[in-house]
Amino acid sequence: MPARAADIKPRHFEWSVSGKVATITLNRPERKNPLTFESYAELRDTFRTLVYTDDIKAVVVTGAGGNFCSGGDVHEIIGPLVKLSMPGLLEFTRMTGDLVKAMRHCPQPVVAAIDGVCAGAGAMMACASDIRLGTARSKVAFLFVRVGLAGADMGACSLLPRIVGLGRAAELLYSGRAMAGEQAERFGFYNALHEPEALLPAAQDVARALADGPTFAHAMTKKMLHQEWSMSLDEAIEAEAHAQAICMQTKDFHRAYHAFVAKQKPQFEGD
Repeated sequence: MPARAADIKPRHFEWSVSGKVATITLNRPERKNPLTFESYAELRDTFRTLVYTDDIKAVVVTGAGGNFCSGGDVHEIIGPLVKLSMPGLLEFTRMTGDLVKAMRHCPQPVVAAIDGVCAGAGAMMACASDIRLGTARSKVAFLFVRVGLAGADMGACSLLPRIVGLGRAAELLYSGRAMAGEQAERFGFYNALHEPEALLPAAQDVARALADGPTFAHAMTKKMLHQEWSMSLDEAIEAEAHAQAICMQTKDFHRAYHAFVAKQKPQFEGD
């Protein structure tokens, strides 16, 4: 059964809807918006629900109080983890990875608005987003090595090289250092930089433009971007031939043609 935006009522982050765009705000500003066991799970479940939510066409993810997300909460997550056995640890690491998978598999484009601290799991939520906007003062860090862990966490060794390149990803994951906003834009991690006060409005403008577009086709683009990572070029071209033939059957495709003939702007409806 299709879900509605009103059915999503999270307790561990803010959820707001404007038109066809939902905004998720991590809201523990006094601690720079760290994640807990509960917020990891609730975020995962929210993105899984979005697969069936037909009145939301794009999503913005941001943080309150001038920071995006400082990663897993040291006291509520890191402390308990040192007491767990291997089965419990594996259950946790699979859950965190499930959040990234849920973000990649939801059909809606996800736009991250990143200011201030964006570290650890927060940096991986940024990687899992489709488009990233940042500020010059932001700091992006994959901190896993600094607590004695591998840089291979939540898909980092898969996602980050595809965003910034293998050499740059290797250096960031081995060192755990912070990447400043201007360098993040230069590396291609950010699509654009904005002043802090303009960041969220800019992200919501991008999301609205996507939500007003051919959303069935956008969902297909997102799906193919994800699936083609493991394909050869021949396989990718064949998969895209099928994807495009499917999109050519949509009403949006026909609307675009008739609008072009009439020298008008098409009004897409996502069907």
